[in-house]
Amino acid sequence: MLGLTASAMLTGAVAAAPADGYASMVSAAMDRMMAGMMVKPSGDVDRDFVAMMLPHHQGAIDMAVAELRYGHNEQLKRIAQEIIIDQQQEIAAMKLAIGQPLPPSTPASTQGGDHHSHMEH
Repeated sequence: MLGLTASAMLTGAVAAAPADGYASMVSAAMDRMMAGMMVKPSGDVDRDFVAMMLPHHQGAIDMAVAELRYGHNEQLKRIAQEIIIDQQQEIAAMKLAIGQPLPPSTPASTQGGDHHSHMEH
């Protein structure tokens, strides 16, 4: 399977999925993750480790969001919520460990479209 994109590898795995949106979302997440993990070694093992793990963790978040958006199994949806929280915490911990600043906190979107707080003034 070397040389195939994540999209190509997923085609068979999700072709039978009823929601084309799920297949598209997961395929895009896999492609971003795989591309992001292709890090040129810098000579700093710790920074290289974090550089490769950040897209890996973000990929897990993106796939969990797809499960929340399209999945039906409540147990898996709870697991997906836990994955999002755990992976966000690990991303923050890794960034802090190598002295990178943290971005502002934003919730992971589980719905399509533009969302605004219902508590806006």
